[in-house]
Amino acid sequence: MSDINLEERAIGAIMGAYIGDALGLGVHWFYDLDEQRKYYGDWIDDYNNPQLDRYHGGMKAGQQSQSGLILNMLIDSLLIDGEYNEYDFCNRLDNDLFPLLDGTANFGPGGFTNQSIREAWTQRTLNNKPWGQVAGFADNTEAAERTIALAVRYASNSKKLAAFVSNNTLLTQCDDNVQSMTIVFNATLGMLIQGHPLDAKLSDKMLNLIGNYSLPCQRRTPYETPSNVALAASEDLIHPAWKVALVYGMPCAVNYQFPTCYYLAARYSDDFENAVLHAINGGGQNMARAMLTGALVGAQVGVQGIPQRFIDGLEQPDALLKRARQLAALAN
Repeated sequence: MSDINLEERAIGAIMGAYIGDALGLGVHWFYDLDEQRKYYGDWIDDYNNPQLDRYHGGMKAGQQSQSGLILNMLIDSLLIDGEYNEYDFCNRLDNDLFPLLDGTANFGPGGFTNQSIREAWTQRTLNNKPWGQVAGFADNTEAAERTIALAVRYASNSKKLAAFVSNNTLLTQCDDNVQSMTIVFNATLGMLIQGHPLDAKLSDKMLNLIGNYSLPCQRRTPYETPSNVALAASEDLIHPAWKVALVYGMPCAVNYQFPTCYYLAARYSDDFENAVLHAINGGGQNMARAMLTGALVGAQVGVQGIPQRFIDGLEQPDALLKRARQLAALAN
């Protein structure tokens, strides 16, 4: 990783997230893997159109889900003046997203709305609650997916990274476990963008930052998880690797998703394609799994380590690359 500069890793993280999100769009949430294989074969290796009667029906291969679109909103907010502005981001949700929702899951931009966003929409739109009073207890990774933007922007400033990720998470999710694990995921991503490997030593480095008050110390356990899982990945005991989703769990909860992503990102630290494709082929909430894994591995291999076909297959790849490059320039 030493020959890849910070800006290239930052671009890789954003593009990896975009790619994972779009790969998952067409094959989202098959808990019956036989049914997944019936539609898409034994091995999914590219973008696919969703089935018309399933999640994201009517959308096209290579498009972004709502998670990708919200990530865009946070990046665009950061690009306005170069810093995180919570008021501006909340205005974007109020004006550009919430009017397009109706509180149900299979509606809205991207063809699906996460529970945490639905709960915030209900409190904000129907109950007229102010921001700061709309967060719910959904335990998904939705906040982690959008705050990838903050991990990239503040990769070189752990204190700001943790503070802003925490504040942004609390806009939609108020569970302490979700907040802690979301901070740790993005702190991990920030360390990878700096050039640290995802290995058995990474957690100790983050715990040292706790001692320096650069990261909040809510609980030790989430900080220990990345290295513990990386150590497990080095043993190479799960074959094929997509079965890690069966080991840690296929659903959307943070307790299932983050360890699976750390495992794949550590096992395939220099192999973007295998990392995201094993994330996808594990079924369940594979879109979030691939988006988060794509960010972690993209940060390790840099944008030049991502196969060009994955970038070319995205809808409007030039616009996405431009956005990623502009954000990465701020990180540098």
